[in-house]
This record gives sequence, structure tokens and C-alpha cells, in this order.
Amino acid sequence: MNQTTILVADDDAEIRDIIHIYLRNEGFRVVEAQNGAEALQLIETEPVRLIILDVMMPVLDGIRTCLKIRENSHIPIIMLSAKEEDIDKITGLSTGADDYVTKPFSPLELLARVKAQLRRQSYPAAAPPLDEDIIRIRDMTIDCSRHEVVVSGKPVLLTPLEFAILKLLASHRGQVMNADLIYERVWKEKAGYSDNTVMVHIRNIREKLEPNPREPRYIKTVWGVGYKVEA
Repeated sequence: MNQTTILVADDDAEIRDIIHIYLRNEGFRVVEAQNGAEALQLIETEPVRLIILDVMMPVLDGIRTCLKIRENSHIPIIMLSAKEEDIDKITGLSTGADDYVTKPFSPLELLARVKAQLRRQSYPAAAPPLDEDIIRIRDMTIDCSRHEVVVSGKPVLLTPLEFAILKLLASHRGQVMNADLIYERVWKEKAGYSDNTVMVHIRNIREKLEPNPREPRYIKTVWGVGYKVEA
């Protein structure tokens, strides 16, 4: 039977052992790395489906490792860090991470987040209407079937989460969606806590799409309400 392989990268052997035990008990196959450099090597040789990545590691830290991974891979990444400030969470998510867990953490909570990411990864997307396979907004084209975005004739590389957010808003042009609704539609789970996850991903999308992200043409902010793509 094929097992889902999860990479755990942390320089603390005790933390790796705890995570390994909980994941193994749920039927996952686990490979381990002590630093970012080892993690990058394992990604090349192992069929990794999800990465648990510590921020503070020797040789190559988690932030730089995440950036390297995102150069050519959309593997879901959950960041681990002892830092609690919002700015650290934003930094982690801005590098392309999909989720962020603060140490000390509950292994059961981490396990739940792992399952949520894997569930989202394999969640069958609802088929868009036939006339919405291709969405065109100004000089942007969104190909829903190919998961491709082109702006002014140039392809734009979005992560799966970023593409899902853009597609959601573009498929409901003119409708304002608040952050909780976007989170529930895209992450496929209840928005049970308040953080900046959606805001950070919106900012990342704008950085990739917009000539001037401070004056967005595509995803508009309706202050105090949410976000929308103009009809």
C-alpha cells in the first residue's frame, strides 16, 4: 500500500521524534531532515506530499528553504516557529508557506493541520460553468482547467492557494467576500481563529499580478468588509 510521505525538517531531534510518532500512528510515512539543506536534498529523492518546516535551523533556515522550494514546487508547507508575533507569521506566509504553527504546539493540532492541507490538496474542484473555463478581466486571463494565469501576455506563477483565491473572487465578480468566507471556501475548513492568513495571500497575489500593488486593478479591498474583483 502506498503511504503518503511527509518531510519533517527541524534541528531538534526530540521534536522530530514526537511529530514522527504521531504521523506514523496515522499511517503516514515520515522522512526527516536536520536543516534546510538536507530537506532540499530529500525533496529531490523522496515522493514528498507535505513539508513541516522549522523556521530556525542551522546551515539553511526555514525561511530561505521555503523560498527555494517555492521556486519550482507547490508542495504544501507548514512552518514551525517559537516566535509568536504577527509579523513573524506574516513573514512565514509571505515566503509561500501554507500554514503556520507556533511552538510549543499540540501534536494533535499539528496533525489536524496536516490532514487539512492534504485534504485541500486532493479536494475535487467543482467544475466551473462552461463559459467560465476561461475568465478574462482586463488584460488578465485565468485558465481554470489548466490552472494558468496570464497578465499582459506574460504567465504569472501562483501557488495553488493563490490561484484558488483568485479564481474564487474572479468567478464571483462584483461580489464582496470577507476573509472568513474566502478561508472557508479555499482552505475547506472553518475559520476558527483570527489571523492575517487571507490578507497575506491577497498581498502576495497583488505583488505578482499588479504593476503597482498599492493601487490594485484586479483584487479590490472594500475596507471593513472584504475583497472583490470588479464585474
